[in-house]
Amino acid sequence: MLATLNWQPIWLTLELASITTLLLLLIGTPLAWWLSRTRWRIKPVIEALVALPLVLPPTVLGFYLLLLLGPHGPVGQLTQALGLGLLPFSFTGLVVASTLYSMPFVVQPIQNAFTAMGQRPMEVAYSLRASPLDAFFTVALPLARPGLITAAVLGFAHTLGEFGVVLMIGGNIPGQTKVVSVAIYDYMESLDYASAHLISALMLVFSFVVLWLLYRLNRQLSPGHERHPT
Repeated sequence: MLATLNWQPIWLTLELASITTLLLLLIGTPLAWWLSRTRWRIKPVIEALVALPLVLPPTVLGFYLLLLLGPHGPVGQLTQALGLGLLPFSFTGLVVASTLYSMPFVVQPIQNAFTAMGQRPMEVAYSLRASPLDAFFTVALPLARPGLITAAVLGFAHTLGEFGVVLMIGGNIPGQTKVVSVAIYDYMESLDYASAHLISALMLVFSFVVLWLLYRLNRQLSPGHERHPT
């Protein structure tokens, strides 16, 4: 039965989740570091903006992204002026929407890891004449490794399961924007329950394995973990 399954949405979803997770780590790590260290008054505003996707219905976020990225929106006009065309109903648009929608799942675990680390390790590094950048890469990032791993897995897993936002921004174009969640919806609409069940079961098993690996890896990396002979 696996031979008859349309694998294209699965590969597209994995590609989308991988690119989105990489972008989120690149953007979210410095943002989380700043949030964990700053006492600026604007910090609660930034934290609220980052956490908005946790409470907003995906259709609300998708609607405003369509306005921003559309032909009359500021971002849409900018991309057209740069010769990039419009982002809605394209894979690039999906990446932008997924990055914003999954932002809190990456920023918050990393911010918590940096906050838990405290100031002492960085002060020691500075006393040894390490530059701020050197101390960040050689002290802060290694100490925050469990938080980084959690953020990467949560960002990846959350992107896998998106539906509302990807449907509004990407539509349903086979080979370009049709991801797993949209494919399952299509199967249900056409009463093809066998295909919907198969692809859903694959995603269920895959998600379970990813989360199991996360908890196992975090347990091994936790400071109090001790290896016992088997």
